[in-house]
Amino acid sequence: MHANVAIPKAKPRLPTKGAWAFAGPGTLLLFVFLCFPFLMAFVFSFTDQRLVTNEDLGTEFVGLRNYVRLFEDDSFFAALKNNFMFVAIVAPLQSAFALLLAVLVNKALPGSKIFRTIYFMPVATTMAVVAVVWSLLYNPDAGVVNRFVGMISFGNIGPQDWLRDPALVMHAVIVLSVWQGVGFQMLVFLAGLQSIPEDLYEAASLEGASAWTQFRYITLPLLKNTTIFVVVTTTIYAFQLFTQVQIIASSGTAAPIDSFRTVVMLMVNEGFKNGKIGYASALAVVFFVIVLTLSLLQRVLIKEERAVA
Repeated sequence: MHANVAIPKAKPRLPTKGAWAFAGPGTLLLFVFLCFPFLMAFVFSFTDQRLVTNEDLGTEFVGLRNYVRLFEDDSFFAALKNNFMFVAIVAPLQSAFALLLAVLVNKALPGSKIFRTIYFMPVATTMAVVAVVWSLLYNPDAGVVNRFVGMISFGNIGPQDWLRDPALVMHAVIVLSVWQGVGFQMLVFLAGLQSIPEDLYEAASLEGASAWTQFRYITLPLLKNTTIFVVVTTTIYAFQLFTQVQIIASSGTAAPIDSFRTVVMLMVNEGFKNGKIGYASALAVVFFVIVLTLSLLQRVLIKEERAVA
């Protein structure tokens, strides 16, 4: 019999000077462009800082006045409601649509590479251009969207003023946002699909498994980590909704502003249009805390799900 020999655990290696030199520039840029601006916003949120400094008035410490005003501001809660509505619809819808497209273009069919390029083209187009184009498509008189809706409804649904109707404007923004962003998530899912061994599908086919059974018991479980990444990134991007609604608001033909204004849009308008940097900073801090809390909660739920699995 061999005596049990205790194998000493390897001590974790400390970062070398070369590692610090490699990570240093990135860490510095992260602090300068992310941490430092947030710290400045946090400080400004307790002041009446203005966009244009007035030497006669100066900048004064106002304590929690900006935060009190924020939680009494109906525009903030309306914007927050629009943000949550947008995220709740876009995150699952865009992720599901991206997975569907990835499954379709993953097939070895003629022209599949062309379709991949076509689906990704909106991602390479700036959101400003996409918003302007879709504003024309939503035109109530000559827009393609109304013609398409009328065609598939056999004329039962008349022309809709998508951007002026408070009940429709956010849905219009959701459609154009999903159309613009789904190509990126499609490529992520496509990479995940191509990493799944073909042997698993061949073995399942020999056992008589249908295409749906293979998708349910092979594709979806092995795409779990990819799906989590897609949902999390889509949620984060959805909270940053700004360009689409800002262009619609600037067109002068939009619905009442509270029906589609978001927190980022409110923040920018308060800071740069009204010149109230202190109040805009308070909006930024509160919104950051809300998004961070949801991200941490999502992370905890994902960890618990993995532990159960």
